[in-house]
Amino acid sequence: MDASLETRVGTCETHGEYESKAVKILGRIMHWSGCPTCCQIEREEREAKKAAEEAAERQKRLESRMNQAGIPLRFRGKTFDSYIADTDGKERARAAAMEFAANFKTHRRNGTFMVFSGKPGTGKSHLAISIAQEIMAGGTALYMSAIDAVRMIRDTWRRDSEKTERQVLDELASIDLLILDEVGVQYGTEAEQVSLFDIIDKRYRDLMPTILLTNLNAKGMKEFLGDRSYDRLRENGQWITFDWESQRKRVPG
Repeated sequence: MDASLETRVGTCETHGEYESKAVKILGRIMHWSGCPTCCQIEREEREAKKAAEEAAERQKRLESRMNQAGIPLRFRGKTFDSYIADTDGKERARAAAMEFAANFKTHRRNGTFMVFSGKPGTGKSHLAISIAQEIMAGGTALYMSAIDAVRMIRDTWRRDSEKTERQVLDELASIDLLILDEVGVQYGTEAEQVSLFDIIDKRYRDLMPTILLTNLNAKGMKEFLGDRSYDRLRENGQWITFDWESQRKRVPG
């Protein structure tokens, strides 16, 4: 093939003169190159637009996963880095949470239970959701209140329910990490309380990691769960005490 590279001086209204190049094939000029500075700007703009679109798509997928995981809007910006560990106790709690997330494959095999115990506002949800967001990069996680979990079971008792109680229990047991908040509050009936025990027991038997958030201390949790369930938590669990005052800002007055 008879081909050669030709050059000439081009002029850009914005950037002035530049060297324009073209391939000449069989005596015919195929295309003269444009201003390299303009081309660079156009390329950078295309790359920036593509990066923005990809970031928007990642954000959309992230929000979708968070919606599916039941993570409240208030907590979606919570991470290990944003957790203020300004005491030794808080640092130990964060370190335990980070270890759980970093070694989740091992905890998944062992079906580890964790209990975060402390007053409201001490950072239990913050660290639990930080764990969940790490897990969601490669697995499934669900954050919900214990009351909502019980309601899922209770809804199956209706005649028009599309799911059976067993199906709901199986769904809750299939999630890689289940986080149950507000464990230990009062329920309407003993049957509803038993439903919570069934969820915990099912995940314990299936070796599925579970995090329980509670305002109860060890004595109160034992009384609430009963000796059998409490002993199971002790057998294959970690108890993290959040024994400091609420970190939430209070409105004066």
